[in-house]
Amino acid sequence: MLLESKSLRDSVLERTDVLDRVKALSLLPDGMHVTTAMVAAYFGVTIEVVRQLKTRHQEELFCNGVVTLRGSDLAEFKRDILSRFPGGYPQPRSSLTLYSRRAVLNVAMLLRDSDIARQVRTYLLDMEYLSRTRPVENTAPAQLAAPDDLDTRIDRRITQILGKTVVPMFNALIETSGEHRRELIELREDIQNVERKLCWHHRRISTLEGDTPTDQVRASIAAMTWQAFERHVADLLRRDGCMDVVVRQARSDRGIDITGRTADGRSVAVQCKNRAGAGRSSIPSADMQKFAGAARAVDHVDVALFVATCNFSHEAQVIADLSGVITVNRDELDAWTAGVHLKALR
Repeated sequence: MLLESKSLRDSVLERTDVLDRVKALSLLPDGMHVTTAMVAAYFGVTIEVVRQLKTRHQEELFCNGVVTLRGSDLAEFKRDILSRFPGGYPQPRSSLTLYSRRAVLNVAMLLRDSDIARQVRTYLLDMEYLSRTRPVENTAPAQLAAPDDLDTRIDRRITQILGKTVVPMFNALIETSGEHRRELIELREDIQNVERKLCWHHRRISTLEGDTPTDQVRASIAAMTWQAFERHVADLLRRDGCMDVVVRQARSDRGIDITGRTADGRSVAVQCKNRAGAGRSSIPSADMQKFAGAARAVDHVDVALFVATCNFSHEAQVIADLSGVITVNRDELDAWTAGVHLKALR
């Protein structure tokens, strides 16, 4: 997608921080530029490959920060910048091409034969997908309770970064990794444990101060429309590491509202029931039969989740147990929303 679409490349050019998340990018002493040789070293290709790419996409790259210094400009750059380069630097004779971080990111979106460039593109597309699919109404789980002091705001920000930046980064790396896949999954689990401990810390502090976090979470869910509730559950799936999460729009979905897959490749199907304002105390067996048939007999998914804002009738639970459907009732949904990792997705 990024290789073919200039408009898509332009839309993510500000995300230069992605470069260092995939691999550390060494800069010249001015802290702003790299040379052609440094670009080649970052992407693991030859200098000639970078030069050919610059020739083919000269207009686009120069618009995004590529410059070629000559004459007095080059002499000044040698004196002020290259002279401070650790260990010295081969002095260019007539010209020197420099790349800004934005231009290096542009190269990553154009360079085909580089594993590093592919990882950068995967991460960019993952972040773009999350930004497009994140719910607009009803805040994310980490934002359900408003922070009151500086320490709380700092911890909330850390939690947000872990859940929306670090974990998606690991998802992208897991997606493209081979021999280190298991180690990356374990590292992601460690990060998510830190995130969950921060959430637990805030719930404990709120309880000691007389608040009732469970009631706050439940009230937030109760205020959601059924569409917002489906998006909320989809957001929880993504937070727990699921990829390709899609909220299905068609009403002929045979009871499957959300599809996706876990980080280790298992297919996921979810049925959502928001019964907060319907006066129904439990999910009947008929609803469970419909979903179990669709998830197991028709689509043959690996992980079938039935998520409800109420409890399940005895008959519905029996059907779920027999068919392998995992039920998430009101209390379990509250805990999941508050930061507890759903075991079925590990």
